[in-house]
Amino acid sequence: MQKVIKIRNLDCAACAAELSEELAAIEGVSFASADFINQRVTLAYENAEALSRAIDTISRFEEVEIVDQNAPPKRERHLKEILSIAVSALFFLPALVLELIGGYRWYAFGLFLASFAAAGWSVAVAAAKNVVRAFRGGFHPLVLLDENLLMLIAAAGALALQESMEGAAVMLLYQIGELLQSIAVGSSRSAITRLMALKSDAAIRITGTEQEEVDPEELSAGDVVLLRRGDRAPADLSLLEGETSLDTKSLTGESYLKEVRAGDEILAGCVNEGNAVKARVVRPASESAVAKILELVENASSKKAKPEKFITRFARIYTPVVVLLAVLLAVVPPLCGSYDFPLWIGRALNFLIISCPCALVISVPLTYFSGVGALARCGVLSKGAVGLDLLARVRVAAFDKTGTLTEGKFSIVDVNGGDHVLTIAASAEKISSHPLSRTFDKIEAPMPESSSEIAGMGISAVVCGRSVLVGSKRLMETHGIAAPDPGEKLVVFVAEEGALIGWVEIADRVRSEAAEALAELKREGVGTIAVLTGDGEVRAREALKGLPLDVLEAGLMPEEKPVRAEKLKKDGALLYVGDGINDTPVMAAADVAVAMGGLSSDAAIEASDFVLADESLTALPKAIRGSKKTRRIVFENIIGSILIKVALMVLSVFGLILPWVAVAGDVGVMLLAVLNSMRMRRKLK
Repeated sequence: MQKVIKIRNLDCAACAAELSEELAAIEGVSFASADFINQRVTLAYENAEALSRAIDTISRFEEVEIVDQNAPPKRERHLKEILSIAVSALFFLPALVLELIGGYRWYAFGLFLASFAAAGWSVAVAAAKNVVRAFRGGFHPLVLLDENLLMLIAAAGALALQESMEGAAVMLLYQIGELLQSIAVGSSRSAITRLMALKSDAAIRITGTEQEEVDPEELSAGDVVLLRRGDRAPADLSLLEGETSLDTKSLTGESYLKEVRAGDEILAGCVNEGNAVKARVVRPASESAVAKILELVENASSKKAKPEKFITRFARIYTPVVVLLAVLLAVVPPLCGSYDFPLWIGRALNFLIISCPCALVISVPLTYFSGVGALARCGVLSKGAVGLDLLARVRVAAFDKTGTLTEGKFSIVDVNGGDHVLTIAASAEKISSHPLSRTFDKIEAPMPESSSEIAGMGISAVVCGRSVLVGSKRLMETHGIAAPDPGEKLVVFVAEEGALIGWVEIADRVRSEAAEALAELKREGVGTIAVLTGDGEVRAREALKGLPLDVLEAGLMPEEKPVRAEKLKKDGALLYVGDGINDTPVMAAADVAVAMGGLSSDAAIEASDFVLADESLTALPKAIRGSKKTRRIVFENIIGSILIKVALMVLSVFGLILPWVAVAGDVGVMLLAVLNSMRMRRKLK
């Protein structure tokens, strides 16, 4: 059995890892994952007793609270933290003045002690809880040696060494840093949760002449809904009649309005900015673009990139090592020389303060999470940091043809014989169930008096009292009518009263943005652009004429595409973009797979690492830019934080920094890393 538990007040990646470990150790729990970004815990458990123990563990973990699944997100006001800091500062400032004046030592000490207590009581409580947790069911050193205990030891040690100002300053600055960190994490979290606004609260369903307001979840494929001006599409729809303008920026990040006409698709989450229109539900709300967005974004943080995994492993080894080094620093030098224990204990405490790995543990997952959000705002949905990391290294891009580089919808590209031929073809096709017949839907034509479909060849009908044949060259030949060889082109021939009067050429048009998108990919460092298609080579080259392609592999069976993909991977990391169930094998073979949003099959979306929400290829270059920026910021934070901390730790060994300077340095490094990660909040261009 599996359960997702909604929580709050889990604000640290290290804390999430600790909670996950504690839950996984419970008998009867086979899987546990605590997600501090989305504030939830995912459990796989065997029985009710295991679930009960897990819930108890979550409830007793630091300040974590379990909340109602249906409860709206609670705005984080941080009143308790702000009050503690304010009271601490209220005692600290006059104490500092008395310390500087001199002669009021005991008054200053009392005020510093009060400042320490006001800022440090929550740290002391958390550290005490961790001591109990560390010895529950065995010994868990990583639970014991967390930042709360390190800071408490450092501050209490300073007080014991009669450095009361430093002790109070350590705790006050630490709490200020924790508050700023919590605000930064909450800000990034709210940037993602605002995507929930994509979901419509209600829909107006039309049944005959009646209108009723229903929950979007009640809509089924085929239902007709009314979209008034300002209404948000409750599901993926198809416009029945007329035309309107859509605000799609919630899905795509683009500010311009999208014009749609009868037959065009309206993705869930788009806002109608034109006249009231009627539309038919294509996919219910649970299968809509919005549902895919929310599911992908909610699950994105569960897949960690290599740098994230490295930081998690690094923190587990690093913390016990630096604690041991601090103990050795406090004991070994004085025993080997002057026996000046207070001096070396003070240096060891500074060393402990500086060593806190918060900057890395917080900033790396926060950067990836912000990167996922940045891509979502421009219409690219990421399943996690792993794909984001790989996308930055893409050097080869391969595409399916139909529905990916082309629109996936047939349209009329040429008519031989004028409007009369087109009208006859449209009239005969009105009764056809063949997909090609949809090409003629928008052509005004009379209904045929009679008609019959000839399987695999076309239609025989009577239109305006005249006998007509509409279909393939084979249909014409069957009735003794000569027709030219269409070659690789898709042609519908039209005959009237036993004589060929013309034909209609049909093609799948290249997407209007395809050429520019592929050129942008080249500018982003993609060296090879390839197309893998099952179409014949002549037809494929004709359809894709004008696109900057390096490789065209045509006439491929689905099982042949992965073989070609493996060859392409020799030139670098491979990105594959597709939309159909036949693309899933090659998607699995590619380093990074992208599915084409609403038109993609469920299998293609499942196999992909990214989904293009509105199926616009222009989002791909933005995604690559965003992934490169994310990766660059991650490494800036890792390298910068380690270098600064090592430098400060060396200075602390030689006694060149005071405790409050050590705290300011630790908090400063953490804030710099977090602020640097927040650069991903900017809109991608």
